[in-house]
Amino acid sequence: MSLASVARTFSLLALCATAVPAIAQTGDATKGKTVFARCALCHDVKPGPKKMGPNLAGIFGRTSGTAAGFAYSPAMQKAKIRWDVKSMDSFITKPSALVPGTKMAFPGIPNPADRANLLAYLKAEAK
Repeated sequence: MSLASVARTFSLLALCATAVPAIAQTGDATKGKTVFARCALCHDVKPGPKKMGPNLAGIFGRTSGTAAGFAYSPAMQKAKIRWDVKSMDSFITKPSALVPGTKMAFPGIPNPADRANLLAYLKAEAK
């Protein structure tokens, strides 16, 4: 393997390693609050309130299907997704694509800018 090939490989790895956190870093939490309005009927970001969907307080770092007090679908319980910016971005793009059989009927947020803004809001508010 040539030195140029090694350099390209490391450049690609570095790009991949930094691209995911950039999703939330490039988002605008204020705009994300507006995007979250689509989610607020079923979810809350503050600890306590239980709605149609699970509470999102402390979502980052949690494993899918494990929030106490919510009856998750078997598909979500079996998914064992560790929620971080990358997995949440993938999920909110189209929930049923990442977790076939999820009870979440929401079609998803196809717009990358809206997702980045929502993720920035969740990082700031769902503590």
